[in-house]
Amino acid sequence: MNAETISFNNSLEGEEKSICECLASSIDKILTEAENKIWHGHPVWFLAGNPVVGYSKQKAGIRLMFWSGASFNEPDLLPGTGKFKDASFFYTSTDQIDLEKLCRWLKKSREIQWDYKNIYKRKGVLERIT
Repeated sequence: MNAETISFNNSLEGEEKSICECLASSIDKILTEAENKIWHGHPVWFLAGNPVVGYSKQKAGIRLMFWSGASFNEPDLLPGTGKFKDASFFYTSTDQIDLEKLCRWLKKSREIQWDYKNIYKRKGVLERIT
């Protein structure tokens, strides 16, 4: 895990810190080939330069976001604005972390990807990576 991600997690307290530590550990165990770094102020994991999953502290809790999550066909993931293909889940307690679901979502983040890496090159048009 990237030292900046550890520092991000350590900057939090209580449940928020525990949630982020659990998420980071789980993501690292499942997406072993992913690169982890702080991107736009938050921990994000990339596959071949494409962002796939990350989390951030929000007013509603810790937001776990999958860049291509709207295509996962997972009812517990809340779709974003519709402009992109993201979907999220909010945690306020470590008790809410269902490791079976999280593992399934992380595996889908590897299998189902939209090409955010080249979105600027394509002038905002997203294409599915096959």
